[in-house]
Amino acid sequence: MAEQSRLIVVDDEQGLRDMVAEYLGKHGFAVRTASGGAELDAQLAAESADALVLDVNMPGEDGFTIARRVRATSDVAILMLTAAGDIVDRVVGLELGADDYLTKPFDLRELRARLRTILRRRAAPAQAAPNGQAPNAAHHVSFGAVTLDLEMRALRRTDGAELPLTAMEFDLLQAFAANPNRVLTRDRLLDLAHRGDTDPFDRSIDIRVTRIRKKVESDPAKPAVIKTVRGAGYMFVPPKA
Repeated sequence: MAEQSRLIVVDDEQGLRDMVAEYLGKHGFAVRTASGGAELDAQLAAESADALVLDVNMPGEDGFTIARRVRATSDVAILMLTAAGDIVDRVVGLELGADDYLTKPFDLRELRARLRTILRRRAAPAQAAPNGQAPNAAHHVSFGAVTLDLEMRALRRTDGAELPLTAMEFDLLQAFAANPNRVLTRDRLLDLAHRGDTDPFDRSIDIRVTRIRKKVESDPAKPAVIKTVRGAGYMFVPPKA
């Protein structure tokens, strides 16, 4: 990364905040810290950030509440720190729009690697479809009533309003756009979305497809744009010309 990525570490444990800030600061990140939601709000008001490292278990406003509030208005990358072995925390965090999670205690090198992966996905240019052609000549793909802008990595409504979109959600939409009317298994979607760090309990594809459907489907309970193919995976059905 040529420019320093701006990072805010949000945790009520000062020792952990200082340790993470010192380590990441030595490895190319511009790091600020916050002890909770109020300090984070002040930090973001002063200057935006590229990513947040957000602890789940904090007194007062917990990490889930903060993530929900931040995600409602921003597509900043969010990596959540969850309790060791707590699958529920991981699932809830992903449902709220987190890009990734890491369980405590964690290795600082793994934290750095996860953050670089998230930020690299956010900065990556749109990829061509397998036949060497972009999904359409204008680099815009219709998903129901919304449009995916592959060059700007943005999802927009017909009135031009942009919908918050995480890096992983964009990667999934891009994978669907490049493979219309084709069944994609969960493993294939994980591969296309550049996420090779999943474990057997990670249902991130299902969770993120559910979130995407809320943005692209007129009725998410009866999906017509991204359909479930029972026992196989998911399929993107473009609108008929």
